[in-house]
Amino acid sequence: MLPYGRQEISDADVAAVSRALRAPFLTQGPGVAEFEDRLAASVGARFAVAFNSGTAALHGAYAAAGIGPGKRVLTSPITFVATANAAVYLGGDVAFADVSPDTALLDPAAAARAGGGIAVIAPVHLTGEVADLERLSRLAAERGWIVVEDAAHALGATYRTRDGATHQVGACRHSAMCCLSFHPVKHITTGEGGAVTTNDASLAHAMRRFRSHGITRDPAELSRDEGPWYYEQVELGFNYRLTDIQCALGTSQLARLDDFVARRRAVAARYDDALRGIEGVTPLARPEWSTGSFHLYVVQVPGGARRAVFESMRERGIGVNVHYIPVHRQPYYQARGWSGPAELPNAERYYAGAITLPLFPAMTPADVTRVAAALAESLEGAPA
Repeated sequence: MLPYGRQEISDADVAAVSRALRAPFLTQGPGVAEFEDRLAASVGARFAVAFNSGTAALHGAYAAAGIGPGKRVLTSPITFVATANAAVYLGGDVAFADVSPDTALLDPAAAARAGGGIAVIAPVHLTGEVADLERLSRLAAERGWIVVEDAAHALGATYRTRDGATHQVGACRHSAMCCLSFHPVKHITTGEGGAVTTNDASLAHAMRRFRSHGITRDPAELSRDEGPWYYEQVELGFNYRLTDIQCALGTSQLARLDDFVARRRAVAARYDDALRGIEGVTPLARPEWSTGSFHLYVVQVPGGARRAVFESMRERGIGVNVHYIPVHRQPYYQARGWSGPAELPNAERYYAGAITLPLFPAMTPADVTRVAAALAESLEGAPA
């Protein structure tokens, strides 16, 4: 089975983890700060705060942004459920705006029609392509919203603004915070893990406290001083810390980020060529401002054929997937009042025909040819 995604672990990664295992600190040691500093430098942000998952990173960012009862996060329905769930964890709520029909990225015009109570807008950089951050950040400024990027797919991506400038995802030039994921199928991995980048020292401080039980030792935040051992829990936080062992792997992987992204782009370019001319297959469009980092390669096939094509591909040893079932279709969110298709028609149309093809740095030209051939053969035998 050719998987849809797979990590790549080198001898240098193994050596880095081995050294961490022999170090004095396995957690809460200097390896965490080293990883955070290198990550922040890599994307061009002032701060990076590591978390033990991408979901925890979203939770921490929303908490720092003040999400709670009576406040909502506006996001895309075409995302993993964590983007929405992290708002509900805090007692807040979520609202969905429809996506653009060609890119499946959050549509600024649809976002502008959102109802009241929005405090945060969370654009999702689906597949590694960048949402229209320039327009969305302008909308957020007009409405008093905080922009929190869900960039779980987009480490290494860049985007251009209308003045011709190029910006790196994670630098937070058009957002307050940017959330990343280091799951094994992502651009770099820490096993499980995530991070939030920001240029705001107060947000970084709030997230570091949130990830460690809401506890502080900062004298400026203590109500009294009982001795050098003293600490206080000043809010309800969580144990969301990333270990030094995981950070050692992340630091080692980060050194190869540019190579990983370049190889992903090369695989995507081969797919572009191999799929050209296969009737019924349409790769997901890429916005002209985005230079994506290709976490995923998604194609559209005729909706009535999607299941048959999917099952045929799996039978042929091709580990296709679907990203994503729209969040508003989930029973939990339908119980919260999201009825579905009529409200978000573009998201529904996208989902009806979406199939994710395998993409990871170690894929060979022969792998791409194999996937394309299997897709063409599967479509031939599928119902119209």
